[in-house]
Amino acid sequence: MRSSGLIQVGVEDSRKPFSPPREVHVQVTHSMPPPKIEIFKSLEGWAESNILPYLKSVERNWQPQDFLPDAASEGFYDEVKELRARAMEIPDDYFVCLVGDMITEEALPTYQTMLNTLDGVRDETGASPTSWAIWTRAWTAEENRHGDLLNKYLYLSGRVDMRQIEKTIQYLIGSGMDPRTENSPYLGFIYTSFQERATFISHGNTARLAKVHGDLKLAQICGTIAADEKRHETAYTKIVEKLFEIDPDGTVLAFADMMKKKISMPAHLMYDGRDDNLFEHFSAVAQRLGVYTAKDYADILEFLVGRWNVESLDGLSGEGKRAQDFVCSLAPRIRRLDERAQSRAKRAEPVPFSWICDREVQV
Repeated sequence: MRSSGLIQVGVEDSRKPFSPPREVHVQVTHSMPPPKIEIFKSLEGWAESNILPYLKSVERNWQPQDFLPDAASEGFYDEVKELRARAMEIPDDYFVCLVGDMITEEALPTYQTMLNTLDGVRDETGASPTSWAIWTRAWTAEENRHGDLLNKYLYLSGRVDMRQIEKTIQYLIGSGMDPRTENSPYLGFIYTSFQERATFISHGNTARLAKVHGDLKLAQICGTIAADEKRHETAYTKIVEKLFEIDPDGTVLAFADMMKKKISMPAHLMYDGRDDNLFEHFSAVAQRLGVYTAKDYADILEFLVGRWNVESLDGLSGEGKRAQDFVCSLAPRIRRLDERAQSRAKRAEPVPFSWICDREVQV
């Protein structure tokens, strides 16, 4: 059963004070055919052997406190002073990017909810023993450390307005995500493959810039988070690789469908109670600094096409071949469009960001 129409996300009224109306045109699938669901049930043993090993045990994993001043130690205040002194040397536009990345990580409840809408792999009870459910819970637990670490660092830095940041997080979680993945694990795992690589790139670039600005500790923090994202990317891309092996036609159609809808960043509904275009302004700063760019978007797509050997697929239906042609030719088109947009772009006026106490930043 399919329905299409206008979906409003985070409508603001006197009863539900979330973000302003965000309209999303999307066609929603309410169920997958039973044979498709059976594919994922049949892969539970494979997932146990091939996906769960990408998780790390809690006892051997890093925790946020490993990188932060220890409030129980006598040297806590001196360590905080050192952290704040290093943070004072970092420009405001970098902090806009770091805050935006942190807010994206802090909306983790939304992402776990999204994964638990996917047919055939959802955690039916909240404590299901299936491999898919174990992965989702443990992945969420690992990802949860990212927001915790960046949040505490930003709090200690003294460079940001934590209340405005906290409001943004609450708005974002309350607004949820638009349903472009519908409830299809094909779409969901293609989306997460893309997004894990995008966050790996973004955190890697904040690490690089922190090093440029002389804060080696912050560079270590961002680099450690990036390494987690890379490991998770490997797991999700391996799932999709298996789907291409079992169901190449269905998987390439899903890949094309996801790219036609465009991969929206998970935090694209962010709002701070003031700026209706907050995500666009944050994205513009990230683009200008090279933290995450349109070129990265095209590069990720090209990487996934190669990773999954999409160009080499054979035995496809006519529709499958058209989907194959579409995804294999899309990255160069995106690059050309971006080059034209950059050549026409005019220097915008600086924008105040509530996250950094309303100081203005060039977008």
